[in-house]
This record gives sequence, structure tokens and C-alpha cells, in this order.
Amino acid sequence: MGKKIIVAITGASGAIYAKSFLEKLHLLNDPSNTYGIVFSANAREIWKYELGTNPDYLAEYFTIYEKGDFYAPFASGSAGYDTMIIIPCSMGTLGRIASGVSDDLITRAADVILKERKKLILVVRENPFNLIHIKNMTLLTEAGAIISPASPSFYSLPQTIDDLIDTVVNRVLDLAGFENNGYKWQEGKK
Repeated sequence: MGKKIIVAITGASGAIYAKSFLEKLHLLNDPSNTYGIVFSANAREIWKYELGTNPDYLAEYFTIYEKGDFYAPFASGSAGYDTMIIIPCSMGTLGRIASGVSDDLITRAADVILKERKKLILVVRENPFNLIHIKNMTLLTEAGAIISPASPSFYSLPQTIDDLIDTVVNRVLDLAGFENNGYKWQEGKK
């Protein structure tokens, strides 16, 4: 039985992380997996601004739900989705989730994932953090979420911006339980 994954894209800067993540999911090409994609109100505009493209092409590969669609399967725990990744995750979205505000499909799905004790991965893209951000991240961590900052690593000796993006995206794929061929520290060395 395949994985049932929700991917949410918010209006935080860092649309490149979402694009790369979705491309890698598509390349995994596992027909047993189910994916539901949802954009926040600002996410499409940020995607267009930062990447110079329209994300509508993703509908060719994924089922995309509107942010107000509370009839989406993953708006209920009975649908059995096992993982939700919010990439990038704005601090506004994170704060609403931490406060239990389910005012759109993203925050409702996150609430469902938490109440069902499933995996919620928040790829936060903010710098610096204020105390409210830190307290909200603490609260969500205590509730079972995984905070995975979009902080590239350098031990793989990245040569391009895409290599840097991959250090974050491959880590998120690992956290979500996907097999991927990303760099692993000291793998294969004795």
C-alpha cells in the first residue's frame, strides 16, 4: 500500500523548495502513492514572482485542491493520509496551526494530521525568528510536528544553487520516509 501525502505551499519566500520537492516526488514515479497539493492564497503569486512560471502545470502530475475546499479527502482523518509537508511554511501558517485555527484547507489538514498522530513536516523559511515564532515552533514540536528549517547544508560540497536546494529537499524526503539518493554524511567511508 502506498503513501498518502499532502503537500502544501504557502506564500513564504522559497517557492524553489516546493518546486524541487514536487519534481522529485514526480520522479519517484510510484503509482501506489496518493498526493494532494494545496496552495495558500499568496503561494501562487510568490511562485510566479520568484520562479517566473505559473505553477498550474503541476495539475498534469498531481491533484491540486483549492485552499477553501473542505471536501478534499485530507480535510478528514477518515481519509487516512499519513504525512503532510508544508514547503515553504510561512510563520503566519505556522502560527495558525499552533493556535488551532483551521480557517483554510492547509490549516485544517495540518490539524487533522496532528490529531491523528501522523507526520507533519513544516519547512519554515524565515530569518531571523522572533520569540513568537520560536514559541509556536516549540508548541508544534510538542504536539508532534517536525520543524525542518530551509537551511541548506554544505558538507556535500554543493556547486550550484540547485545543489543547495537539494540539501534541504533531500532532507525533507528522508523525513517523510522516501528513499532518495541524496548525499548522506560519511556514507560509504571507513
